[in-house]
Amino acid sequence: MDEKQKREEFTQEWLDAEPSVSAYVFASISGFHDAEDVVQRIAQELARRFDEYDSSRPFVGWALWIAKSRVIDFYRAQDRTRVVFSDELLGHLADTIAKQADGRSHRREALQACLDELPPRSRRLLNLRYVEELSAAEMAQETGSTSGSVRVLLSRIRTALASCIERRLAMENA
Repeated sequence: MDEKQKREEFTQEWLDAEPSVSAYVFASISGFHDAEDVVQRIAQELARRFDEYDSSRPFVGWALWIAKSRVIDFYRAQDRTRVVFSDELLGHLADTIAKQADGRSHRREALQACLDELPPRSRRLLNLRYVEELSAAEMAQETGSTSGSVRVLLSRIRTALASCIERRLAMENA
């Protein structure tokens, strides 16, 4: 595998694992900027040590193992007389997040498939609400509708998406 392929593989693995690693770090470190810095250091270390990764095992587990060490290092560097969380608790948290990561991935894939099935108008409303972060009143003005009808439509779209996701996940597990 050449260097470019390794970088691409690492990038994809990191993109898949990053939400779980971030969830673990942000649950373990209370300061937002401190947690953000630790996540960045973890990403750098994972990239630097990617050759050590055993691809027959889940990347997220390896990433969380390194994350646990970096969280412990963070507290040691703070010169705190006590670590806020014990090593054992941090290990349990990492194990729990690793187990949930696979389920989140399936839900994300189901969500994407269900979004793809929506009519263009529904996708546009979701985009206005969740990407452009417009209020119902702003969306109503943008679409030539009333804010009440926008709220009703968004509620119906969310309900339809939730049902679609649950159906897809049930079919996977059947």
